[in-house]
Amino acid sequence: MSTATQLSYDEAVARFEPVIGLETHVELGTNTKMFCGCPTEFGAEPNTQVCPVCLGLPGSLPVANRAAIEATIRIGLALNCSIAPWGRFARKNYFYPDMPKNFQISQYDEPLCVDGFLEVEVDGELVRIGIERVHLEEDTGKSLHVGGSTGRIHGATESLVDYNRAGIPLVEIVTKPVPGTGARAPQIAKAYVTELRDVIRSLGVSDVRMEQGSMRCDVNTSLNRPGEEWGTRTETKNVNSLRSVERAVRSEIIRQSGVLTDGGTIIQETRHFHENTGETTSGRSKETATDYRYFPEPDLVPLAPAAEWVAELKAALPELPRVSRQRQQAEWGFSDLDMQSVLNAGAWELIEATVAAGTNAAAARKWWLGELARHANETDKELDALGVSPEAVAQLQGLVDAGKINDKLARVVLEGVIAGEGTPAEVVAARGLEVVSDEGALTKAVDEAIAANPDIAAKVRDGKVAAAGALVGAVMKATGGKADAKTVRELVIARLS
Repeated sequence: MSTATQLSYDEAVARFEPVIGLETHVELGTNTKMFCGCPTEFGAEPNTQVCPVCLGLPGSLPVANRAAIEATIRIGLALNCSIAPWGRFARKNYFYPDMPKNFQISQYDEPLCVDGFLEVEVDGELVRIGIERVHLEEDTGKSLHVGGSTGRIHGATESLVDYNRAGIPLVEIVTKPVPGTGARAPQIAKAYVTELRDVIRSLGVSDVRMEQGSMRCDVNTSLNRPGEEWGTRTETKNVNSLRSVERAVRSEIIRQSGVLTDGGTIIQETRHFHENTGETTSGRSKETATDYRYFPEPDLVPLAPAAEWVAELKAALPELPRVSRQRQQAEWGFSDLDMQSVLNAGAWELIEATVAAGTNAAAARKWWLGELARHANETDKELDALGVSPEAVAQLQGLVDAGKINDKLARVVLEGVIAGEGTPAEVVAARGLEVVSDEGALTKAVDEAIAANPDIAAKVRDGKVAAAGALVGAVMKATGGKADAKTVRELVIARLS
């Protein structure tokens, strides 16, 4: 690790101005690969979804996937890009063990989509992120390094390669440099990737599951002193969660500020982000376009999407997320502050799905931003990685609404769901958590509480109804929190009237 001065984040952004940029790779959800007919199912046995084309065997010829081209154009349109009337594929030459042909078919100087933008809301303010390009390429295979402690090649005893992913259609979305973000740079980076994920999901062209690698983000960060030219950027590769995007930017700002403060030089390189420490470490020097020796792919004809086709695709775009959120905010009755807290937590789609599963928006927001958010923070996970489905949250609230459990018991049930004990109903049955509503059993518990607390009972008899709360609490304690509090209160007042 570097021995550079360690500034606090506040000190770093007070001395230096960050410039960020993001390169996001999205695997398209097509049935077949980009240039062959191999299936794209996730999780298949290694090296079972391959053929001579995606393995790059001599004599095999690629054929472009029309569905992937259409999906790329739709993404570009949703990001306000201009769609090029002419484009072509190129060979990007480099050697990695997981790149079967030793080159990648990509787009270089003639991408499909250029010069767009995406607006994101941060602290109630719209920030426009410029989109440099959206281009189409093929994904690489996947290397697995075993025998070491980090999962990386350094220290591993052997490496395995799965080529199933090689050749899957991959869209790369590259932003323009984003200056002027100041201390909000990490927050804006996360907001951009979150909004981009929502846009792509709304188009139905990818499941954008970061934990499975179908959406991956490379984070570029540089620092400069106020008034000076932009600094040298680093590229933190394959950041695989929204929270990690924010942490990676913050980590690089702190690291680079220390190097510059000591009079050091930032090296243009790729870096790795470590989830366990929240820090980045050096990977390799960063290639330039010249290093890749791009040249036109001779086995593929150029792309020339007809203007009429592009117009049809544009007219058929679905309602985009920002519009949906504005409409739903009005339907749900959320204040601007409520909605902002939902967005900050990444809970909008979860609440939307929970409402669709049969509960109301206020209850859905209560659970996702309350108990579930607490669990996410304690376990350092995203909300959607807790293993709790919107349907389970709706069922949990349904049990509360039906009087089968109270809010206190519901929190216990939720812990059981998170622990993998089943659905809320199954947890209630297995743990015996259903509310005691039998009036005979409750009356007995009330009488015992009255007998044990004669002074409080006397106050209630004298008309001090508020004192009944202490007796209700005693009954709740005696029943392990399983009594229906409303029924208990009614019984207390009736017995002491």
